[in-house]
Amino acid sequence: MTGETKAYWNPYLAGLGIGATLLAAFYVLGTGLGASGALTQFTAWGAQALAPGWAEANHYLKTYVADGKNPLKDWMVFQFAGIFVGGLLGALTAGRVKPQVERGETMSAGGRLMLAFAGGAITGVAARLARGCTSGQALSGGSQLALGSWAFMMCVFAGGYLLAYFVRRQWQ
Repeated sequence: MTGETKAYWNPYLAGLGIGATLLAAFYVLGTGLGASGALTQFTAWGAQALAPGWAEANHYLKTYVADGKNPLKDWMVFQFAGIFVGGLLGALTAGRVKPQVERGETMSAGGRLMLAFAGGAITGVAARLARGCTSGQALSGGSQLALGSWAFMMCVFAGGYLLAYFVRRQWQ
């Protein structure tokens, strides 16, 4: 880890960009933002291509393969790709793209990658069990003043704050 830090984008401008994107999604698509369904679309499409009988018999995937729709016809797949491209452009314009693993001095790169993978896997499974991800819940539900969305996000931040105590040593 180097001592050099690069500037991030202005959080107010980034927030305005996310808000404008959400407003455009409501106006153009008639729906809010969310990303967890894109991976499920690709998984169902791949399963249908490799093992159609299994995909159609799979209780979870059968609703995705029933119509035989190509995942590239789903807006959520393009949103997912846009998130990746937007993040990459943001990192490039801020000069923050370089091959490294962000970690504390006491954490190995392998350990950091293992924790990141585990956290991502848990979050992904939870998003599918909940039938949506935090971006859909926080941004789309929160912008509509849904009480459940606000309560959920308060719990997410409280849980993150409480969990930070247990992993703080990994970043020192």
